[in-house]
Amino acid sequence: MASRAGFRNLLRCSNARPALCKPPISSPRRTRSIGGVPEQKRKTAIVTGSARGIGKAIAIRLAEDGYDICVNDIPSNKGEAEALASEIKGLGRKSTVALGDVSKLDQVESIVKTSVEELGPLNTMVANAGIAQVKPLLQVTPEELQRIFEVNVHGAFNCYSTAAKQMISQGSGGKVIGAASIVSFRPFAMLGPYSATKFAVRGLTQVFAMEMARHKITVNAYAPGIVGTSMWDLIDEKLGEETGAKRGDTLKKYSADIALGRTSVPTDVSKAVSFLAGPDSDFVTGQTLLVDGGIVFN
Repeated sequence: MASRAGFRNLLRCSNARPALCKPPISSPRRTRSIGGVPEQKRKTAIVTGSARGIGKAIAIRLAEDGYDICVNDIPSNKGEAEALASEIKGLGRKSTVALGDVSKLDQVESIVKTSVEELGPLNTMVANAGIAQVKPLLQVTPEELQRIFEVNVHGAFNCYSTAAKQMISQGSGGKVIGAASIVSFRPFAMLGPYSATKFAVRGLTQVFAMEMARHKITVNAYAPGIVGTSMWDLIDEKLGEETGAKRGDTLKKYSADIALGRTSVPTDVSKAVSFLAGPDSDFVTGQTLLVDGGIVFN
């Protein structure tokens, strides 16, 4: 039986305004935390090499997921980058364009600075920019080898490290995501330097994940397979020149090994990046996620 003091408290409550008697209710819209670090309501992401292809699909998907997007590409793709930024704004998100070459550290630093100044604290870096070369190894020049490593490896390192420093300074954790490839698991003939650079990206991703974990920054990569983009059109063309195959035949040959029976499209990859950039991957780090339809089983 309730005590007299308890009845008096109930009586006082019944005579008071209802709002004063209700127990406090936690708001369902309260800020989520990642490892004890509060997550801001408005998220931002930089997507490098995003004027076209996979990068464009990633930028659009992240905008649909609620991110404000900093679109990056090289100056020669300025028109396409600006068109993408306009498309993202049409989705109701903020967007800005930061042109620059990811192989140059000072330019990557400028890209991050622009993003933070225009959009706010940086939550996610998608180091998507990269180049490919189709050539027999014995024909690759030192200059060509240096350039592909500058863009694909130095570029990834520049993006990873600059974004991580910014996130550490903010004290709110973050997501760093890189572009590996199917060839970071199984190299292709005629794609020697490209395969080597993507092996390197996979290794960098693992070590960055080890070192950034204490800062609540996850570091992962995605590994596309055969995708219907201009890069794979180039690979098909150049391999055909070497083997005598007709245009499209080489792509068909490689596609025959895909378990799911088709080449992938950029949105297949952007869905995986959405996962890596989202809360469902908060306990995933150091991984390179294959998105190849079933070519490499690892």
